[in-house]
Parts: sequence; C-alpha cells; structure tokens
Amino acid sequence: MAFTYEERLHFAQSPFIGWTNASTTRTDGGNSLMALTVETKDCTALSDAEIEEMADLIDDEPVIFDVGELSKQRDAWVLVTQVRDGSRLAAYGFCTLERVGGDPTVLIGLAAVRRTSRRESALKGMIADQMRRAVLAFPDEDVLVAAQIADPAAFDAYKPLSSVVPRPGYEANGEDRAWGRRLAKRFDVRGEYKAKEFRVYGEGAPSLVLNHSSSKPETINPAVAALFDGHDQSKGDALVAFGWATREKLAKLL
Repeated sequence: MAFTYEERLHFAQSPFIGWTNASTTRTDGGNSLMALTVETKDCTALSDAEIEEMADLIDDEPVIFDVGELSKQRDAWVLVTQVRDGSRLAAYGFCTLERVGGDPTVLIGLAAVRRTSRRESALKGMIADQMRRAVLAFPDEDVLVAAQIADPAAFDAYKPLSSVVPRPGYEANGEDRAWGRRLAKRFDVRGEYKAKEFRVYGEGAPSLVLNHSSSKPETINPAVAALFDGHDQSKGDALVAFGWATREKLAKLL
C-alpha cells in the first residue's frame, strides 16, 4: 500500500506525522504542492524499468550507482522504499527488518535522494515509512536504525531517533563500539572498519551509503561536519551511524 506524506516544518519535534491513506495536496504561500507518495515493497517486485529510474536519480556527481550495482542490491536486500513527487521518483532506499544481536533493527542499505528543493521532505517520508514497517514487525519494542553515511546532511535521517552514535560531544562506550562492529559486519563494509571512530576507510569502491546532501549546506552544524573530516567519499570512506526509535514514538505511526 502506498502512503502520502505531507510536509511539516518541525519533523524533529513531531517525527511521525502527516500520513493519510488518500492522495492530498498542501498549500504553502499560495503554491499548491503535490503530496509525496511513499511505498515500501519487496525487492522481488522491483522491475528493470524501476532500476533504470533509480540509476538516473542522481547524476553529475563523483559517486553514482549504475544499473548493474542496483540490480545486485535488489538481489541482496528484502525491501525497497520509493518516494515519488507526482510521477517522478524523489528518493529510494533498500532496507531490511531483522534482529541484530537479538535486537530489532532496521538496516538501511544503498539509498539516494534527488537533489531538489523538496529533498529533505523526501528523506523524511522514506524514513517514516520504514519506521512504520518497523512498528508493524516489532510491536512494543525499541528499534535500532542503522545506515552508512558519507555526508553530514544524511544525519537528517536520524532526527526522529534517540541516542544517535556517533554524535558531536559524545564519547562512545564499549556497547556502542560493539554495535558498530556488528553493523559493519552485517553491512559487509567495503574497506577497513575502525571501531573507535565508527569509520569505514574505503579501499577504492564507493560504500553503499544513504546518499543525501543538504539544499542549505551552510546551515549544517560545524561539529557534525567535523565528524567527516578527512573523508573521501569517492574512495569509499563512510560512517556507520545508528540510533534508537523508541516504542513510544513508533506507536504514533499506528
């Protein structure tokens, strides 16, 4: 079933809102905006035409993924979330719901958001639908959410989450580092993983990250940007980042 996502200004404060079962529009400043339509489905239902559309989502950047790589990801993952702005693909993300170390987890694999003025809303819509899937799969439980990221803007995906690791000013403990190692192994990272830094040092092949960049990079917290000092995304450098969706927040999706 596809859902529609209506944009809100304060997603971090009210992270799981704006879902309806009917197509809607929203008016801002006299401009009518089509609601973003979000659907999560089995990867086996992903057609070759959709794969080609996903490959064309981002171009003219140092790191892009072609049809061949996306076809491999279709075979490797269980679910894929697609966000559409009208008929146009606005974002996609491969994911799976499983238990890692005994805890319910949403693993987000390769994902990308089209570089438009509505990119932040597309990202929020994708994450919210994956969270909706999580509460259906793991009712009454806190859920870990994890992805590899290579741009500070990708931390926007973690706004609904608690206890995000890594984060500025926080010294990770042994349990955090153990989680990082588990996730790096599960992601089968493309490079050497340094547990104390939560960092993948790439070996030449781009990492399978949640690919998102800000429409207003000047607003990014310098302390967050500093987490990526020395990163070379084209070589595969990335962070393994994770946080918790509490059962109370997840319950708001139902």
